[in-house]
Amino acid sequence: MSETIRYGIIGSGMMGGEHILDLNHIDGAEVVALADPVAKSIDWGLGCVEAGPGGAEAKARVATYSDHADLLADPSVDAVVITTPNFTHAAVLADALASDKHVLIEKPLCTTVDDCRRVVEAAEGRDAITWMGLQYRFMPTPAAMLQQLSTGVCGTTHMVSIREHRFPFLEKVGNWNRFTRNTGGTLVEKCCHFFDLMHLVAGAHPVRVMASGGQDVNHLDELYDGEVPDILDNALVIVEFANGVRGALDLCMFAEGGRFEQEITITGDLAKMEATVPGDVVWLGERSAAGKPGSHPGGGVREIPAPMDPRVPYPDFHQGASYMEHLHLAEAIRAGRPASVTLTEGMWAVATGAAAHRSIDERRPVELSEFGLS
Repeated sequence: MSETIRYGIIGSGMMGGEHILDLNHIDGAEVVALADPVAKSIDWGLGCVEAGPGGAEAKARVATYSDHADLLADPSVDAVVITTPNFTHAAVLADALASDKHVLIEKPLCTTVDDCRRVVEAAEGRDAITWMGLQYRFMPTPAAMLQQLSTGVCGTTHMVSIREHRFPFLEKVGNWNRFTRNTGGTLVEKCCHFFDLMHLVAGAHPVRVMASGGQDVNHLDELYDGEVPDILDNALVIVEFANGVRGALDLCMFAEGGRFEQEITITGDLAKMEATVPGDVVWLGERSAAGKPGSHPGGGVREIPAPMDPRVPYPDFHQGASYMEHLHLAEAIRAGRPASVTLTEGMWAVATGAAAHRSIDERRPVELSEFGLS
């Protein structure tokens, strides 16, 4: 591989464009190829390349393909970023993992646990890096919370709670994201990030999920080929982990009028941490030294700064998480290190969301062992 890491983007629409704009600002990175069957998405991707420091000259050097297999056969490409619709991930990954390219796959890994398992097996033994795109790990406040948690400041973790009250799903090409069969379901498509964070905080695998949810407001007046969308727009999910930690998700996608889009709380026997996303501070409240009922808080609440990295060129892009993710990936490629975010972790995140959907559909607690995971 040359000193410059040459990237191919498979799926150059909305999310692909975000990756391109970030890569434009990373030293030693160059986008050299795009693949997308939709001409409008190719044009969007080329526009994003042109928006970078290389301008029209960089755009002129980019090869374009309508078939991702042709991009994977391009010897000028060192690494690929896959940002295609969820339902295509399994097929695109089957081809990408058979190549010698480094691979970053956007969330969710696949739309079903069975497909996740197949791609995890396909990635075993690869010499090239296979990186799971779970960007919330790289956002300022979640990253700061994970760092603080590693110091033991909260003691033994017992609970993690995440609330996201936000706007409805954005429009995508053909509005593929309006149907559960295409996305894996809202709790896979949108919430695998959150289940991944819960997994990291708990430090153990999930074993049981209980959920309630529905489609009560969004997209009910839309029609596609005579079919009304079936994507959930709200849910409450409880996740139990093997070590006794409990996680809770409160999702509402018709609540964009709130103060904060996302709130995260981690509670242990010594302290509680709170943060918002977006945000630039983590609040830490320590319990009293004695921890006795009726005692007053010991240290009050203090603020821990969680600033965005000053190198981030587009703060509005997931709070710079995509950019930071690419810095870590490029460093791993150059150092010959394995991925710090694995496909197996992506599979567990999908499985938790799939279990939540099954719990809603069948109105019962669902064991992760039902998906063959333990």
